[in-house]
Amino acid sequence: MLLHTNSAGMNAWHTAAFLGILDIMQKIWEWAEEKLTTEEIKNEMLLRTNIAGTTAWHMAAYLGKLDIMQKIWEFAEEKLTTQEIKNEMLLSTDREGRTAWHWAACEGKLDVMQKIWEWAKEKLKRNEILLATDKWGNNVWQVSAQKGKLDILHKIWEWAEENLTTEEIKNEMLLRTDDKGRTAWHWAAYWDKLDIMQKIWELAKEKLTTQEIYNKFLIATDHKERTVWHVAANCNNLFVLENLCEWAKMLRITEELYNKLLLATDHKGRTVWQVVAERHTVEMSEKLRISLRETNNREDNI
Repeated sequence: MLLHTNSAGMNAWHTAAFLGILDIMQKIWEWAEEKLTTEEIKNEMLLRTNIAGTTAWHMAAYLGKLDIMQKIWEFAEEKLTTQEIKNEMLLSTDREGRTAWHWAACEGKLDVMQKIWEWAKEKLKRNEILLATDKWGNNVWQVSAQKGKLDILHKIWEWAEENLTTEEIKNEMLLRTDDKGRTAWHWAAYWDKLDIMQKIWELAKEKLTTQEIYNKFLIATDHKERTVWHVAANCNNLFVLENLCEWAKMLRITEELYNKLLLATDHKGRTVWQVVAERHTVEMSEKLRISLRETNNREDNI
C-alpha cells in the first residue's frame, strides 16, 4: 500500500509532497519506518521518481513548499549518506536535466533558492550548483533571464561574485550559450524583457572588454544566424530594438564595425532592417536605422 504507484508513477509519499500536506508526509514516514527496510525507504520514498523523473524534493521546490523541503532534508540526513544527498538530491535532475534549484528559479521561488543554497554550502563546492545545466545547456542564470526574474538574476550574480572566478562569471554566465547558441541576453530579447537586458548589459560592462561586448553581445548569432537584433525584430519587440540602438551608440564603434552590424544577415539572408520592414513598414525600418547612425559617435572608437 505504501509503495503503490499511480499511472504517473507517484506513490502516497509523492502525492503528499505534491499537495503540500506535511502532516500526511510525517504519518507516511512513521508507517514506513515500521513496515519498510531502510533501503526501501531510501529508494521508494526519498529517491523515488515519477514518470517525469521528479522526486518529492523536486516537486516541493517547484511548488515553493519550504516546509516540505525542510522535512525531506531532515529525513534525508537520517537515511542517506553525504554523497547520496549531494548527487541524488542537490544535484539530481529530472528528465529535462533540471535540478530542484533550476525549478525554483523557473518558478521565481527566491526563498527556496536561498534555502537550497544554504544546504548546498554544507555539501557541495559552491560552483557545482551555480554551474549545473539542464539538457538544453542552461544554468540558473540563463533560466532566470528566460523567465524574466530580475530579483533572482541579481541574487545569482551576488552568489557568483562570491564563489566563481572572473573567467567563470564571464564564460559561464555572461557569454554562456545553450544548445541553440542563445545567451541569456538573446533570451531576454526574445521575451521582451528589457529590464533583464539592461541589467545584463550593465554587468557585462563590468566584466567584458568593449570588443567582447560587440562580438559576443551585439553581433553574436544563434543557431539560425540571428543576432539579438534579429531576435527582437522577429518577435516584434521594437522597444528592445530602440534600446539596442542606444546601447550600440555607447560603444562608439568604427564605421567598419557599424556596417558589419547593419549588414549582418540571418539564415534567410535578411538584415534586421529587412525583418522590421517585413513585419512593420519600410518607414519604421528606416527610422531605426537612422536612430543608430545619426548619433553614432566614432571618435575614440574601437
